[in-house]
Amino acid sequence: MSTPAETDRRIALVKEYFRKGDAGDMTVLDLFTDDVEVRFPKFGTRSGKAAVVAFAQGLLSRVRNLQHYPDDYTYVASGDLVVAEGWESGVLTEDGTPWPVAGRSDGKFCNVFRFRGDLISHLHIYVDPDISGADTERFFWGLDAAAS
Repeated sequence: MSTPAETDRRIALVKEYFRKGDAGDMTVLDLFTDDVEVRFPKFGTRSGKAAVVAFAQGLLSRVRNLQHYPDDYTYVASGDLVVAEGWESGVLTEDGTPWPVAGRSDGKFCNVFRFRGDLISHLHIYVDPDISGADTERFFWGLDAAAS
């Protein structure tokens, strides 16, 4: 069980992760254990700081800018876990499409962080990787329903 002070410190570290990540600040790696486990849709689950770098490089090859709003997120903490739910926005590199896109994507995501002491040992990101809503084949309910 974490103390309230540990919980507050971990939530502050999660906010720092979002801020450093958005800024492209490579000192974000200092927030992770050497054997961190990273999971992202279409990336899979990988371990180590090199996986964090590979994930960031892959994401940033598709995204011109990315903005998180960690002060507005919902945080749920239990023991060594912190869950952050919120939204993000940005612009894609290939065609300059901004997101979220009304009726197609809402920019919502959820991240699960596990801590070992004051370092992130596990980061699982739950988000639709089709952030611009371009994958229209999988709009199972139809685009008209998505826009309403």
